[in-house]
Amino acid sequence: MKKVTLSLGISLLIMLSAVVSQAQATKIPADIEALLSKNTCLACHNADIKLIGPSYKAVARKKYTPEKIVELIYKPQPANWPGYIPMAALPNVPKDEALKIAKWINSLAPKTKKI
Repeated sequence: MKKVTLSLGISLLIMLSAVVSQAQATKIPADIEALLSKNTCLACHNADIKLIGPSYKAVARKKYTPEKIVELIYKPQPANWPGYIPMAALPNVPKDEALKIAKWINSLAPKTKKI
């Protein structure tokens, strides 16, 4: 019975990792991915899908300025994201890195068509 449970658990983890990797269709530039990894952002966020926190594309749709995103990294406002676990403040993220991340996030906003 323990072998069956262990096998099912391993199979579930493999399937879950495959789903998550397929779900992130947005290619994250290597320099941004390094910053996101270094600052533990990827533990809770994904470019395309909701994990613990909103996807980066969902943040981009809010149309915050880069400066506002940096402010929210340092002092999150849970009221902005009802239904999500409140984000921990990340005051250790260097401002230049936070700003670079914020600008990349905003690059994910849907493009509006000009008539």
